[in-house]
Order: sequence, then C-alpha cells, then structure tokens
Amino acid sequence: MTTIADVWLSSSIDPWRRLGFSDYPVAQPDGSVVPCIPVAGLGFRFLPHIVGPSPSGSCATGWTVRSDDATTNSVDGVATRVIAELQPVPELTHQLAVSAIDHIVITTGALDRTCGAITEQLGLPLKRIRDAGHGVRQGFHRAGSLILEIVERPDLDPETPAEVWGVVFVVDDLDAAVAWLGPDAVGATRDAVQNGRRIASIKKEVGLGLPVALMSPHVR
Repeated sequence: MTTIADVWLSSSIDPWRRLGFSDYPVAQPDGSVVPCIPVAGLGFRFLPHIVGPSPSGSCATGWTVRSDDATTNSVDGVATRVIAELQPVPELTHQLAVSAIDHIVITTGALDRTCGAITEQLGLPLKRIRDAGHGVRQGFHRAGSLILEIVERPDLDPETPAEVWGVVFVVDDLDAAVAWLGPDAVGATRDAVQNGRRIASIKKEVGLGLPVALMSPHVR
C-alpha cells in the first residue's frame, strides 16, 4: 500500500509554531537536518531554503511516499521521494487537536494525465471523477486513510504539471477551533460539499505556505 508520509514546504515554520504546532528534527537524504511538524499521521517537512509561493499560492515543492513498489522521483511534476518504511514519529500535541487528514489537494492542467500518473506510478487507482462546474473537474484517489483530490482548473494551461496545493484537517470541534484561532487567522465556517459537514479556511495572511482548511468530522 502507498501512503503519503510528508509534504515538503519551502516556507517558514514560524507561522505554524505560532498556531501551537510542535516540531521535531528529521534527516534529509543529504544528511542535513530540518524541522518537521507531524499532524495526524502526515508530516510537514520544512526545507532549508525559503522561496516564494508558486503562482497558485503554494510553497509545497514535493512529498515523501511510503510504498512497496514505487520507484519514481516525480509524479506528473510533483517531486517524489519513495521510502520503504515509515520512520518513528514522536507523539506531539497541538492546540488545534487535529484528529485526521481529510484530503490533500493537487492542482493540474490535465486531470486525466495526473490521475493516470498517480494510478500507474503510485499504485493508487482512481476512485471517481466529479464535475464541479465552471470547467473544474475533480478526481479522487485514496492513499491510506486520506484522499488525494486532484483538481483540473480551466485557468491552467493543459500542459501545467501537477502541484501539491493544499490540505484539509479534520477537527472534532470546528467551532472551538475557529474560536481559538480568532477572526484574524481563520474565516467563517460554511457548509462543505459533503452533506452535514462544515469547513473553515485558514487565512492566507497567516503564512502557512499552502492553503489549509479545517473541517468537521464525517457524519455517521
């Protein structure tokens, strides 16, 4: 099974620390050590060189995947490091008390191309395609406990490669999380696409390096 171990960010870790997230040191392939924030089983690895966001607003430059079979170093443009085993992660608590990762958003200029690469190179089959309207299409793959949501946007040239764009955290008490963050850090809650769920987005001005949203748990 292929799972996503961590996402690489070329942005400052300081905004995450100000939101109450804790980090620990991890080794890079070249032997250097960088900070990593573990959130509900997904790591956010902060690279030593800070660069500005891409035109889409993301500072994510790649990811680490755990896989028995994959050997690729790029998935349709997403820089990829493959590991055979997950490394031990310390149990760190965070003020937001994120209980799960709902999904990682990946933007692309060509849904079929990117979903095909994820299926072929990572062994994660495409589960379904959704027409979101206004020229936006979404494809969904499951990677362990989280979903990869691939978004084809009409404003992107069809040749535009895939990019890790954002992430959605699940919090058990969305109202409490929004109240703790305050209106300067997070927008108002609104209905999510999934029936019975609500979502609120961390504001871009917070500077987390990629769009982050908080979502209420699945309705059972």
